[in-house]
Amino acid sequence: MPRKKVTDVSGNGGMKRKRASGKRRERDFSSDDEFDFEQENNKKSGKPTTKSGLQPVTVADDVKEKIKLECPKVKGQLLIFGATNWDLIGRKEVPKQQAAFRNLGQNLWGPHRYGCLNDVQVSCVVSGPCAAHSLFITTEGKLWSWGRNDKGQLGHGDTKRLEAPKLIEALAEHVIVSVACGRNHTLALTEDGAVYSFGENKLGQLGQGNQTDAVLTPALISYNGQPLVKVACGAEFSMVVDCKGNLYSFGCPEYGQLGHNSDGKFIARAQRIEFDCELIPRRVAIFIEKSKDGQIMPVPNVVVRDVACGANHTLVLDSQKRVFTWGFGGYGRLGHTEQKDEMVPRLVKLFDFPGRGASQIYAGYQCSFAVSEMGGLFFWGVTNTSRESTMYPKAVQDLCGWKIRSLACGKSSIIIAADESTISWGPSPTFGELGYGDTKPKSSTTAQEVKTLDGIYIEQPPNHHHQDYERSKTGLRNRRVTPNTPANPQ
Repeated sequence: MPRKKVTDVSGNGGMKRKRASGKRRERDFSSDDEFDFEQENNKKSGKPTTKSGLQPVTVADDVKEKIKLECPKVKGQLLIFGATNWDLIGRKEVPKQQAAFRNLGQNLWGPHRYGCLNDVQVSCVVSGPCAAHSLFITTEGKLWSWGRNDKGQLGHGDTKRLEAPKLIEALAEHVIVSVACGRNHTLALTEDGAVYSFGENKLGQLGQGNQTDAVLTPALISYNGQPLVKVACGAEFSMVVDCKGNLYSFGCPEYGQLGHNSDGKFIARAQRIEFDCELIPRRVAIFIEKSKDGQIMPVPNVVVRDVACGANHTLVLDSQKRVFTWGFGGYGRLGHTEQKDEMVPRLVKLFDFPGRGASQIYAGYQCSFAVSEMGGLFFWGVTNTSRESTMYPKAVQDLCGWKIRSLACGKSSIIIAADESTISWGPSPTFGELGYGDTKPKSSTTAQEVKTLDGIYIEQPPNHHHQDYERSKTGLRNRRVTPNTPANPQ
């Protein structure tokens, strides 16, 4: 069975403050580049940018498209395996104020089911490679959430962690079709193209026009443009796509992951470095390609079809099956054969050939995936920082011949729905998220079939909406699982 050369776990991976090879930012555009960025880069070092020139996106009502996004068609049950101590996930120890939870929650090494969800039909389940909270959408478009909740990212109006899924009452009147999880924040997309956000907002990642510690109840983002059709979250930033294929970003710009040709750094009082965050959705105005000799050319006519975010990097798939990446460049996760951060979306050359385009994109914490239109799975970046980085997209040989239907990444583990099977891999330490079962190996650096799911058709692992919102396939079909216990779907 599949063999994979890369696997990943590193404490803080994409958030590392030190840069690979001690490099620091080079400008992506020199002053004599021939494009006019309009206000795209009016940032001055030494003081924050004034936001006066940045108005919320607004489109007159008579010009707005009328759309109705479809809920995923799948009717399935939620299966769960992995770590269950929410406050420990991604941390060395439970915070002092949560000391009561220190010894709670065993790891689930095989699939389990929540008893409280016996009658709930699930169509889509979502978490994220940075997240310790999870959500699912029912077949009626209702949104449920559970997990860590320090910043109100569960949307229940409080900061109590939840051991089992609970309906988000504040969104009960809406039909939710898609959702995305950041480290401590959440975006939810309704059928009419509106986006609600909740959770941490210290860096403007909720897009509500301000910076606050936490927003505990879902509120609309500050946007009145064309209806939105896609949402994605990085650790502390967010991306949305409108029905015309325009991409907007907001939140923390630290590594250029917002795509506005800046990392937003300025020197505040006492020589402290701070970031000029984008507090409302701002359109990503330019896409580029670089030639081998470093020449930069704009790429016209980019109509965005899908977007995926790692901790601090972003991938986009456009209508011509091209892939663009930008943000934090460490460990090769951008696929440009170098570790330099990219401030604007840059074309990944491998997929820019007739017949060799991409059909799906996925982002892990410090890595990226694309499924080519021929069906091959490509990987770049790292899943294990103690191993060599993959600096450009390489075919995952172990999965040649498998039809990849969907893929999800935790911090370091990967799980794939392929043909009728489920395949996973990840290095030690793991916490059961590979699903191999109590008596089986706990980790694997090579791709293995998840035998505990034999006979169960998995529609979608838990952290990515399918790239075509009109025909989202999610959740899972069939049944057969072990008793109920809470767990983390990462």
